[in-house]
Amino acid sequence: MFKIVSKEHFSENVVKLVVEAPRIAKSRRPGHFVIVIDNAHGERIPLTIADADPEQGTITLVVQAVGDSTKAICAMNPGDEFHDVVGPLGRATQIRRGGTVVCCGGGVGVAPLLPIIKAMKAAGCRVISVLAARTKELIILEKEVREHSDEVIIMTDDGSYGRKGLVTAGVEDVITREHVDEVVTIGPAVMMKFVSLLTKKYDVPTVASLNTIMVDGTGMCGACRITVGGRMRFVCIDGPEFDAHQVDFDEMIMRLKS
Repeated sequence: MFKIVSKEHFSENVVKLVVEAPRIAKSRRPGHFVIVIDNAHGERIPLTIADADPEQGTITLVVQAVGDSTKAICAMNPGDEFHDVVGPLGRATQIRRGGTVVCCGGGVGVAPLLPIIKAMKAAGCRVISVLAARTKELIILEKEVREHSDEVIIMTDDGSYGRKGLVTAGVEDVITREHVDEVVTIGPAVMMKFVSLLTKKYDVPTVASLNTIMVDGTGMCGACRITVGGRMRFVCIDGPEFDAHQVDFDEMIMRLKS
């Protein structure tokens, strides 16, 4: 069993859970995810590892209550145990050495972005993080992101915090004022689509994490099929990160609607 050590509410529907998983904590790398099952009859839920503490033997998961299974997970409390946690799964992020990287996350996409921000900073990169959400209350992990970033830009749709506007406005401001070697984007598919279109215009290499489309996390269900560079890929096996300029986001968005 995998015991919940602590729980924190980011908002009414988003919680952070620190879970005992010693072997996963030691072997996980930025970009990896796990499959969690809350009880013996529970649904398989893929979740990106937001952080890990090898010494304490814990991993951090951020969960948004959307369906019955994620609502049940969000209702769990410290002392409760997951029936199973499997991982780390997926391909780890390719961390560049040096240069300037813009890391932009939307909503709960900031959770899987955080370990990438940490790793890029530790590798000697100048890291500029752009965090976006509809309102101030939906900005998560800001303190942790600031600790590992050279600069943080906050964008909210309603202007309740930071600057009013979309994430693309913050990213474009950085690209037009200084040289950017790479952009990493994680969040809703439509957000990643428009970040990709923007960076393609400026010829800036961009990586997108497509974890939101995963279902069973092992390639068996086929729900995470996407087209990358004209070829079919499975997000859970071949990803979750891909060259954003090669991803058919319109196809992905259409698949998410189903």
